[in-house]
Amino acid sequence: AITADEVVSELTSYAERLRPLVCDTSLELNNALDENKTVLFEGGQATMLDVDHGTYPFVTSSNATSGGALTGSGVGPTRVDRVIAIVKAYTTRVGSGPFPTELFDDDGEFLRAKGFEFGTTTGRPRRCGWYDAPIARYSTRINGVTDFVLTKLDVLTGLEQIPVCVAYDIDGTRVDEVPVNQSDFHHARPIYENFAGWTEDITGVRSFADLPANAQKYVLALEAMSGAPFSAIGVGPGRDAIVVRNELI
Repeated sequence: AITADEVVSELTSYAERLRPLVCDTSLELNNALDENKTVLFEGGQATMLDVDHGTYPFVTSSNATSGGALTGSGVGPTRVDRVIAIVKAYTTRVGSGPFPTELFDDDGEFLRAKGFEFGTTTGRPRRCGWYDAPIARYSTRINGVTDFVLTKLDVLTGLEQIPVCVAYDIDGTRVDEVPVNQSDFHHARPIYENFAGWTEDITGVRSFADLPANAQKYVLALEAMSGAPFSAIGVGPGRDAIVVRNELI
């Protein structure tokens, strides 16, 4: 049996290991910025899961937007000079909530299988759909996005046509931005613009100019719709499978 004294003894033994790591993190970070060091914050989850700006009540319990990095760290907003958002070349969601472009057909299965869209821990299949430009613009506005990193462009290789949601149809009315009313968002139907696909393997490409012409057109169209430059593009699962258009750090 485990006794309380044994548990206390083990846990208190960690104190000396942890003591050097405990500090005023706000002061530490601001001092680093004063010394012109690079400070990188990494957020989790996604804009539409933010407790204030997401698809409430289908959200997490915290601020998953860029502002959450500031309230959590004690670094002021004027000290941030770049906000880099990660966005897939298509859309996924885990759990319930509105998802206008969600696919329930072979295309959805294609994206899920080729993109390995299954929960890392649970193995639960992710919901998959086409790129949603109004959500991307909303994210740009809410987060103050300066750069996007587009990932999983290679997953779309082999598709003849690639639809992109450019607006919504809500009860017969075209709506170009994410609806404020969640009931409207649940009833939103995507208005698509179709783009020609490509068949060439792009996993070895490292220059934007070397991407297939249709892949370039697709990326540039998404960039124009999303409100911020696509500064890097993921073209494969490898760590080096990146096309860099603008230096990020």
